[in-house]
Amino acid sequence: MFDHCLYFNTSALARRLEREWAEAFEPFGVTPPQGFMLRAILDRPGMLQHELSDVLSIARPTATRALDGLEQRGYIERRRVEGDGREVAIYPTVEALAIQRALNDASGAVTARLKDRMGGSTFADAVVKIRTVRSSLE
Repeated sequence: MFDHCLYFNTSALARRLEREWAEAFEPFGVTPPQGFMLRAILDRPGMLQHELSDVLSIARPTATRALDGLEQRGYIERRRVEGDGREVAIYPTVEALAIQRALNDASGAVTARLKDRMGGSTFADAVVKIRTVRSSLE
């Protein structure tokens, strides 16, 4: 019935992928959106909140809620940018740095599992096509 529906098929895919990454990030006490956000912060300490929103393609209020959760878990700290009291830079804490490798490994294991199930070239092609579709709709 919905074989040719982009919404239905991408939503079903998103739910399936959400379960995969939820299981991977569970040991760290973070949701998949928080896990990817933390990985981005660990990769670029001091990133401004609006930059983080842009990198993750999410709205600033959505980023704020995810950052609140990461801050409560002790993984990030926010620092006001000197000269601009409205802007906030995000830094990983010692606790976040301590799990960085394990967090990346957990995410990498999911990716490896998906590549194994789908085949490496099918996986790579799917990512490129999905990214292209997303970009064309922005």
